[in-house]
Amino acid sequence: MTTAPTATPADREGHLAASGPIQGAATFWELIERRADRSPQARMLVDEQDRELTYGELRDAASSTAAGLAELGVGPGSAVSWQMPSTIDTVVVMAALCRLGALQNPIIHLYREREVGFALTQTGATHLIVPGVWRGVDYVDLARRACGTNRDLPVIVDLSAGHPCGDPAALPRPPAAAASDDEAPVRWIFYTSGTSADPKGVCHTDRTLIAAGWGLVVASGNGPDDVGTIAFPIAHIGGVDALASMLMIGSSAVMVEAFDPSTTIPLLRRHGVTRFGGGPAFYLACLAEQRKNPGQPILPALRSMSGGGAPKPPQLHFEVRDEIGGRGITHGYGMTEVPMIASGRVDDSDEQLAYSDGAPVEGALIRIARPDGTDAAVMEEGEIRVKGPMVFRGYTDAALTAEAFDADGWFRTGDLGRLRPDGHVQLTGRLKDVIIRKGENISAKEVEDLLYTHPAVADVAVFGVPDPARGEMVCAVVECKPGAGLTFEEMTTFLRGAGLMVQKIPEMLEVRSGLPRNATGKIQKKDLRAEYVARLTD
Repeated sequence: MTTAPTATPADREGHLAASGPIQGAATFWELIERRADRSPQARMLVDEQDRELTYGELRDAASSTAAGLAELGVGPGSAVSWQMPSTIDTVVVMAALCRLGALQNPIIHLYREREVGFALTQTGATHLIVPGVWRGVDYVDLARRACGTNRDLPVIVDLSAGHPCGDPAALPRPPAAAASDDEAPVRWIFYTSGTSADPKGVCHTDRTLIAAGWGLVVASGNGPDDVGTIAFPIAHIGGVDALASMLMIGSSAVMVEAFDPSTTIPLLRRHGVTRFGGGPAFYLACLAEQRKNPGQPILPALRSMSGGGAPKPPQLHFEVRDEIGGRGITHGYGMTEVPMIASGRVDDSDEQLAYSDGAPVEGALIRIARPDGTDAAVMEEGEIRVKGPMVFRGYTDAALTAEAFDADGWFRTGDLGRLRPDGHVQLTGRLKDVIIRKGENISAKEVEDLLYTHPAVADVAVFGVPDPARGEMVCAVVECKPGAGLTFEEMTTFLRGAGLMVQKIPEMLEVRSGLPRNATGKIQKKDLRAEYVARLTD
């Protein structure tokens, strides 16, 4: 890891000539070694303090850290949880655990004692790696309190004083690659909240995540000269997905601990970011900053914005294209269980980028199933089901795994959508996000997409709340643009004028200064709905 100046143009030219997409890696460590051998001097990451990490330095720092962790008892198959921010140090720890062949359990930094304790117990973690105090939270103290719920207490590794270091020469050979995808061991467990009371542990192998990363590489069209961003939590599945794709193509990224538009966007501009990764909340934040200085591009080198995590309103693509610049939004579709399912591409039409969630990525198979399990027709709504090498290996709870796959082995995403005649996927909502009002199904997403086009609306969440007369009634919670407002009458008039049938128009409206979001910026509808249900039942 260095604080050296950015590589010279000659260094860059040498890198571009020597590099190219890496295919066929069976483990993350193989991917790291092959990239380091091919372009050791190429910059991989730069952070907010202008610290840089090259691909060669990643391999070397990870080897030293792996030797230090081995002295603490971490070895092949050891279950290691870590709750770390999005920093270069965290990427080194991830790579070190890959070198050792450990089972990694990344934990989002927002999780607290209950969720952390649950993950430690279910994974059987022998070690928990934390950053000390970060952004006002003492993660060592949090870890101790979380560990208090466990019989077999893990070793707490506090990185505030630096990484454990050792002699790489003392390390055994890297774990051998499995003979096939089916035989590959689980090396990653990510937790996702979903709709269950407890988080669900999602099991991945190196191969499933590498397959997802390759799908992103092909869909994005990114090359070694691209500069991306890692502005979302590195412990999220999207963090590993981004790192895998970078290792394959040898590109670089700006790493941000916590996204703050007022400071992050100038940083990205200074480093010439060409591809901005995130999700709708990040797109909206960038738009808000751009509107403070119309006509002066906040990211002049931008080629496109991309991301996922939540469906985007169609109008958002046109706003980004026309106001910020570049191709607009090449939005993707994925989830913790299947990191890459579909993605838009820069050569897609504006209609495809705005009104679909992209075509299936390489290796992904998609079918749309009717409620009886039969195949839906083109443009017929049904549940999206997926097969492919990027599909996870099951949950830590076997009962949940059995429910997640149909009799033919297709993963049931729980998302509703359509396959268009052009082969693109169009998300229409969630199976559990359908509002049933007087026996009629109402898509929350349809109402949200229309409300988003209102000039006063910055973001919106629509959901159903129980009602004795209707079964459910439609509730809209709106975040308005600065200085704007929205009344119930203005909302109903607007939606009627947009052609929305009367039965779908919300019966409740509340305007709030902000909407509850998770670590990746996705609106937490479950929390919103619970809040409003509690209000109505008081």
